[in-house]
Amino acid sequence: MPEDDKPSGGSPAPSPKLKAKLPSAQGIKRPDFTPHGISGGSSRRTPPKPSALTAAQAKRRKRLAIAGLLVAALAVAGGTTWYVTRPGPKVEVSGALGKEPKVQIPSDLKPSGRFGAKALIRGTGPKLAVDDLAFVHLTFYKWKASSGAASADPAGDEKDDNPNSKINSTYSQGAPVSMALGGKDLTGIDKTLSKSLLGQTVGSRVQVEIPPADGFGKEGNQQLGITGSDSMLFVMDVVKSFPKASAIPGEFKKFSEDGLPVVEPPAKPGEGPKVKMPDEDAPDKLVVKTLIEGDGPALVKGDNAITHYQGQIWKTGKEFDSSWKRGPVSAFAIGTGATVPGFDKGLTGKKVGSRVMLILPPKEGYGKEGNPQGGIKGDDTLVFIVDILGTAPKK
Repeated sequence: MPEDDKPSGGSPAPSPKLKAKLPSAQGIKRPDFTPHGISGGSSRRTPPKPSALTAAQAKRRKRLAIAGLLVAALAVAGGTTWYVTRPGPKVEVSGALGKEPKVQIPSDLKPSGRFGAKALIRGTGPKLAVDDLAFVHLTFYKWKASSGAASADPAGDEKDDNPNSKINSTYSQGAPVSMALGGKDLTGIDKTLSKSLLGQTVGSRVQVEIPPADGFGKEGNQQLGITGSDSMLFVMDVVKSFPKASAIPGEFKKFSEDGLPVVEPPAKPGEGPKVKMPDEDAPDKLVVKTLIEGDGPALVKGDNAITHYQGQIWKTGKEFDSSWKRGPVSAFAIGTGATVPGFDKGLTGKKVGSRVMLILPPKEGYGKEGNPQGGIKGDDTLVFIVDILGTAPKK
């Protein structure tokens, strides 16, 4: 073998040195490397250029940036709040007082199931109270609990599939209806409508939601197409009212005439006059006496006369009826046969503001049958004292 390859007999030869080129710290490109414990911070190797802004300008720019961010945040928050609190659908009622209103019930609006009344237009007339007689125009609708399109106008052009259809309107019939308010004998929907009007003023338009329990109950009203689960929506225009204390303006003095009842003024305002029957036979023909002459328009056929009155039996002096004691004033259609013949004949032509005494023999009163409910026999002659307070509105 060659000499160089033979082992020598002396000490072993030293191990060869390894030659490796290790990278310097600056040569390592990992951004998270920190040579010799010095913070990596910025990777820049040259200092940044100085800003061209002064300290005041820089501060102003910072404030503007913050303000911009705040405005943007408020805009987003405001938009979110509007979306969450945006107004929901509601019943829309439009049109002038005294004309049939246009009513729209949104298709996705269900009745609340609770009674509620609110004045859409507030009138400047007298406030309605218990025992007032109010004249009201009504427009009313069926309002089903299930959703459905609902749009109605004065022409009544609802679609056949509209579940919330108009039921009726006094505007299409002509004259408003009369309602005696707050009576103890009121029940059902009459009681509810009375409650919705008490405290309202003449000249007001009132919107009323009536749930089944305050309307026709579980039975509903088949004639009107109302089921036991249907609510109703009423829009009412208060046209006129006559308070319980309504009185004719003229001063009344004692009336006394041979063969006729004596009539004296009432003991206090708001009461009927005192009437004393004579000790003579009753007349067999209609007697009409004007005790106070009014200066208002004369009653004509078809007028609905608003009166306070009391009725008594000639033979006994028994009082069988009195609007003064019952509370509300009374309305009588004149000249149409809606009341006893003596009223039609005796009050036609009399002026508003008058006090009239009517003496009615049986044929001018309740006839041979009498009126058992009032304790009136077939041969009883009747004496009425009637105060003509006014007439009901015709439209």
